Amino acid sequence: MRKKRILFTGGGTAGHVIVNLALIPEFKEQGYEIDYIGSHNGIERQLIEDIDGVSYHAISTGKLRRYMSKENLKDPFKVMKGTVQAWNIIRKRKPNVIFSKGGFVSVPVVAASWMNRIPAIIHESDYTPGLANKLASRFAKKILATFPETMEYLPEGKKEYIGAVIREELFEGNKQKGLEMCGFTASKPVLMVMGGSMGSKKINDSIRNQLDELLPKMQIIHICGKGNVEESVKQPGYAQFEYVTDELKDLFAATDFIVSRAGSNAIFEFLALRKPMLLIPLSRQASRGDQILNADSFVKQGYARKLEEEDLTEDRLVAEVDKLISSKEEILRNMENYQSQQVKDKVVQLIQSYER
Repeated sequence: MRKKRILFTGGGTAGHVIVNLALIPEFKEQGYEIDYIGSHNGIERQLIEDIDGVSYHAISTGKLRRYMSKENLKDPFKVMKGTVQAWNIIRKRKPNVIFSKGGFVSVPVVAASWMNRIPAIIHESDYTPGLANKLASRFAKKILATFPETMEYLPEGKKEYIGAVIREELFEGNKQKGLEMCGFTASKPVLMVMGGSMGSKKINDSIRNQLDELLPKMQIIHICGKGNVEESVKQPGYAQFEYVTDELKDLFAATDFIVSRAGSNAIFEFLALRKPMLLIPLSRQASRGDQILNADSFVKQGYARKLEEEDLTEDRLVAEVDKLISSKEEILRNMENYQSQQVKDKVVQLIQSYER
């Protein structure tokens, strides 16, 4: 009897991979054969390709831009090529079901799933659907939402509110290991700074330029993005990393406060881990504004503070970090009301219910 097979897709940013990383071990444990379709050079390849038991397939993909660029003329052909490639992979691998986390690489995959009559389920993490998921939704059987408010933006008959999928291993961190990894002590609070998987120059520069002001009060874990480590900046109580995978759980265990972008997957993980956060969402000039909506939702519920990128200055950042620290107890009380449900199990069961 042929083993069941599932195919995952999603990429472009770490946020379009994290949920897949949470689900893959569940299907491995149940004996599924697992395929993953991603791009040739995206972060999804870096995060997925070396996982035992997962076959990674790279396809051509365009970028779904919202601005004028000569590259827009080439992208339809890249997407068409990617769709043909995905169609061939799906036809050969014969998955029982496909799970898509979004990102521009997922559009040709979900379209090809429809052509091959393989059911596809999409997971939308943000408050409003991204352009990729809007395009792919017409080919999908089901669209899952992280925010209940997202339901009003999704098509009838396909939508379902499911909540946030959290990686369980993040709850297994060792605080002492995290402190030792950074050369920190247990006597001062720890602030983690994250600018997204690609990093943020403005956030990185603001933190580094204010180290003399911040380090007397706290220790700082700075996850600054690929290629953004400044070797010349070395001070006791300050530790830099490009990107962290397996050790992230230990760093989270050592962390008391977080300064971060407002990607949905990340902020729900901070919430589940009960980490008071200062969110600096991507501006509308650099995005469609989804992170602003995510941050506003968390601020409204008392889980976070928010600093608009347009208002980000070095002095303002220090002031907002101070306010975050002084608001710690209130934020933690609000976080107690959030129940991290067994969402992952529900998603696994729902995916299996659509297997062909």
